[in-house]
Amino acid sequence: QVQLVESGGGLVQAGGSLRLSCAASGLTFSRSAMGWFRQAPGKEREFVAAISRSGGSTHYTDSVKGRFTISRDNAKNTVYVQMNSLKPEDTAVYYCAATYIRYATNTYYTGDNDYAYWGQGTQVTVSS
Repeated sequence: QVQLVESGGGLVQAGGSLRLSCAASGLTFSRSAMGWFRQAPGKEREFVAAISRSGGSTHYTDSVKGRFTISRDNAKNTVYVQMNSLKPEDTAVYYCAATYIRYATNTYYTGDNDYAYWGQGTQVTVSS
């Protein structure tokens, strides 16, 4: 059974930083592309960042470029997103997602329909 467990969320002031972690189990993590999504109250879930199974390719939504950094540790089956210079508009529930990729080591995905597995989410609240 695949499990993705997010942690690291919380309340932070604008300009502050948080690092979210997502620990994966029940899947071949080193062959899984990973992504972070978020959903703010009253809004649809949106793509935040993605990383290929090798870690060699990453992609970000425009609103977080230069502020967020996605990374992974395949030895620990964990994906991270370092969030700096946080803004109130970053307030949302953040979800980790995973999907198995058999061969392509540098492929990432930005659509939520591309991902087979999802975590339960962790709340990030940025106060102004």
